[in-house]
Amino acid sequence: MKLIISCLVLGLSLVACVSGPTGPTIAVMPAQGKPFDVFQQDDQVCRQFAQTSSKATSEEGVKSAAKDAGLGAAVGAIAGAVIGGGSHAGVGTGAGAGLLAGALGGALSSYSSDKTAQTQYNVAYQQCMYAKGNQAPSASNLSKRGY
Repeated sequence: MKLIISCLVLGLSLVACVSGPTGPTIAVMPAQGKPFDVFQQDDQVCRQFAQTSSKATSEEGVKSAAKDAGLGAAVGAIAGAVIGGGSHAGVGTGAGAGLLAGALGGALSSYSSDKTAQTQYNVAYQQCMYAKGNQAPSASNLSKRGY
Protein backbone atom coordinates (compact mmCIF):
# COMPACT_ATOMS: atom_id res chain seq x y z
CA MET A 1 0.00 0.00 0.00
CA LYS A 2 2.90 2.36 0.79
CA LEU A 3 4.31 1.66 -2.67
CA ILE A 4 1.01 2.65 -4.28
CA ILE A 5 0.81 5.90 -2.34
CA SER A 6 4.45 6.67 -3.14
CA CYS A 7 3.83 6.08 -6.85
CA LEU A 8 0.74 8.26 -6.79
CA VAL A 9 2.54 11.10 -5.03
CA LEU A 10 5.54 10.87 -7.35
CA GLY A 11 3.35 10.69 -10.44
CA LEU A 12 1.24 13.67 -9.44
CA SER A 13 4.32 15.68 -8.49
CA LEU A 14 5.75 15.10 -11.98
CA VAL A 15 2.56 16.49 -13.49
CA ALA A 16 2.73 19.47 -11.11
CA CYS A 17 6.14 20.41 -12.56
CA VAL A 18 4.50 21.51 -15.81
CA SER A 19 4.57 25.27 -16.29
CA GLY A 20 4.65 27.86 -19.02
CA PRO A 21 7.20 30.59 -19.72
CA THR A 22 7.79 33.04 -16.88
CA GLY A 23 9.88 35.51 -18.83
CA PRO A 24 12.12 35.97 -21.84
CA THR A 25 15.31 33.97 -22.19
CA ILE A 26 16.84 36.44 -24.63
CA ALA A 27 18.62 39.70 -23.89
CA VAL A 28 17.25 42.92 -25.34
CA MET A 29 19.08 46.22 -24.91
CA PRO A 30 17.54 49.69 -24.78
CA ALA A 31 17.89 51.85 -27.87
CA GLN A 32 20.77 54.27 -27.69
CA GLY A 33 19.68 57.35 -25.76
CA LYS A 34 16.44 55.75 -24.48
CA PRO A 35 15.89 56.41 -20.77
CA PHE A 36 15.98 53.24 -18.68
CA ASP A 37 12.56 53.89 -17.12
CA VAL A 38 11.04 54.00 -20.63
CA PHE A 39 12.86 50.76 -21.46
CA GLN A 40 11.39 49.15 -18.32
CA GLN A 41 7.88 50.23 -19.41
CA ASP A 42 8.50 48.70 -22.85
CA ASP A 43 9.69 45.51 -21.13
CA GLN A 44 6.50 45.20 -19.04
CA VAL A 45 4.22 45.81 -22.03
CA CYS A 46 6.14 43.31 -24.16
CA ARG A 47 6.20 40.64 -21.42
CA GLN A 48 2.40 40.87 -21.22
CA PHE A 49 2.11 40.68 -25.00
CA ALA A 50 4.43 37.64 -25.13
CA GLN A 51 2.59 35.91 -22.27
CA THR A 52 -0.71 36.28 -24.10
CA SER A 53 0.89 35.06 -27.35
CA SER A 54 2.26 31.85 -25.81
CA LYS A 55 -0.59 31.11 -23.38
CA ALA A 56 -2.46 28.58 -25.55
CA THR A 57 0.64 26.43 -26.10
CA SER A 58 1.53 26.21 -22.40
CA GLU A 59 -2.10 25.42 -21.44
CA GLU A 60 -2.07 22.56 -23.96
CA GLY A 61 1.06 21.15 -22.27
CA VAL A 62 -0.59 21.12 -18.84
CA LYS A 63 -3.75 19.44 -20.19
CA SER A 64 -1.68 16.85 -22.06
CA ALA A 65 0.35 15.94 -18.97
CA ALA A 66 -2.75 15.52 -16.79
CA LYS A 67 -4.49 13.44 -19.47
CA ASP A 68 -1.46 11.17 -19.91
CA ALA A 69 -1.19 10.61 -16.13
CA GLY A 70 -4.90 9.71 -15.84
CA LEU A 71 -4.77 7.41 -18.85
CA GLY A 72 -1.64 5.73 -17.48
CA ALA A 73 -3.36 5.08 -14.14
CA ALA A 74 -6.41 3.56 -15.83
CA VAL A 75 -4.37 1.30 -18.10
CA GLY A 76 -2.12 0.33 -15.16
CA ALA A 77 -5.14 -0.57 -13.00
CA ILE A 78 -6.55 -2.81 -15.74
CA ALA A 79 -3.17 -4.45 -16.34
CA GLY A 80 -2.68 -4.87 -12.59
CA ALA A 81 -6.08 -6.54 -12.25
CA VAL A 82 -5.37 -8.93 -15.12
CA ILE A 83 -1.86 -9.79 -13.96
CA GLY A 84 -2.82 -9.92 -10.26
CA GLY A 85 -5.82 -12.17 -10.92
CA GLY A 86 -8.33 -9.49 -9.91
CA SER A 87 -6.84 -8.92 -6.45
CA HIS A 88 -7.01 -5.45 -4.94
CA ALA A 89 -3.24 -5.42 -4.49
CA GLY A 90 -2.71 -6.07 -8.20
CA VAL A 91 -5.13 -3.30 -9.18
CA GLY A 92 -3.50 -0.83 -6.80
CA THR A 93 0.02 -1.70 -7.84
CA GLY A 94 -0.93 -1.53 -11.51
CA ALA A 95 -2.66 1.82 -11.03
CA GLY A 96 0.37 3.21 -9.21
CA ALA A 97 2.78 1.98 -11.86
CA GLY A 98 0.48 3.20 -14.62
CA LEU A 99 0.16 6.62 -13.03
CA LEU A 100 3.92 6.86 -12.68
CA ALA A 101 4.49 5.84 -16.31
CA GLY A 102 1.70 8.13 -17.51
CA ALA A 103 3.02 11.06 -15.47
CA LEU A 104 6.52 10.51 -16.78
CA GLY A 105 5.20 10.40 -20.35
CA GLY A 106 3.11 13.50 -19.66
CA ALA A 107 6.10 15.33 -18.19
CA LEU A 108 8.23 14.51 -21.23
CA SER A 109 5.43 15.58 -23.55
CA SER A 110 4.87 18.80 -21.66
CA TYR A 111 8.62 19.55 -21.70
CA SER A 112 8.36 19.67 -25.47
CA SER A 113 5.28 21.90 -25.23
CA ASP A 114 7.05 24.15 -22.71
CA LYS A 115 10.02 24.52 -25.05
CA THR A 116 7.67 25.45 -27.91
CA ALA A 117 5.81 27.91 -25.68
CA GLN A 118 9.11 29.49 -24.58
CA THR A 119 10.18 29.89 -28.21
CA GLN A 120 6.83 31.53 -29.06
CA TYR A 121 7.18 33.77 -26.00
CA ASN A 122 10.71 34.84 -27.00
CA VAL A 123 9.70 35.60 -30.59
CA ALA A 124 6.68 37.68 -29.50
CA TYR A 125 8.77 39.51 -26.88
CA GLN A 126 11.56 40.19 -29.35
CA GLN A 127 9.15 41.50 -32.00
CA CYS A 128 7.46 43.79 -29.50
CA MET A 129 10.70 45.18 -28.10
CA TYR A 130 12.13 45.69 -31.59
CA ALA A 131 8.94 47.49 -32.68
CA LYS A 132 9.44 49.84 -29.71
CA GLY A 133 12.91 50.73 -31.01
CA ASN A 134 15.00 48.55 -28.72
CA GLN A 135 17.97 46.44 -29.81
CA ALA A 136 17.05 42.78 -30.08
CA PRO A 137 19.29 39.86 -31.10
CA SER A 138 18.97 38.82 -34.73
CA ALA A 139 17.14 35.64 -35.73
CA SER A 140 20.40 34.04 -36.90
CA ASN A 141 21.96 34.60 -33.46
CA LEU A 142 18.93 33.02 -31.77
CA SER A 143 19.06 29.90 -33.95
CA LYS A 144 22.79 29.46 -33.23
CA ARG A 145 21.98 29.48 -29.49
CA GLY A 146 19.13 26.95 -29.87
CA TYR A 147 16.20 29.32 -29.16
